[in-house]
Amino acid sequence: MAGKDDKNDDGRDPGTLVITRTKPATKRPNMYRVLILNDDYTPMEFVVHVLERFFQKSREEATRVMLHVHHHGVGECGVYTYEVAETKVTQVMDFARKHQHPLQCVMEKK
Repeated sequence: MAGKDDKNDDGRDPGTLVITRTKPATKRPNMYRVLILNDDYTPMEFVVHVLERFFQKSREEATRVMLHVHHHGVGECGVYTYEVAETKVTQVMDFARKHQHPLQCVMEKK
């Protein structure tokens, strides 16, 4: 029979283990801005169509972004994880080439 002196300082029996679970540290993924660059050849309506089709922008929002690109040389289409941003850039570039437009779409770390 265990006596009073057979306990640890914290009151547990010496053979008792305490298992603590540590939560794994989850890090937020890096985010990337997808940008459209201005050029002198791609029609404005085509840029609006790209923004609607690949970035789910409304007609009004797509027009606003397109005008920002037109006046400032660059405009943000959205912010995504690396894989999503990379896919969107590829889709836009392929679509522009297919329609023979020199539109440039790039991504940059936020």
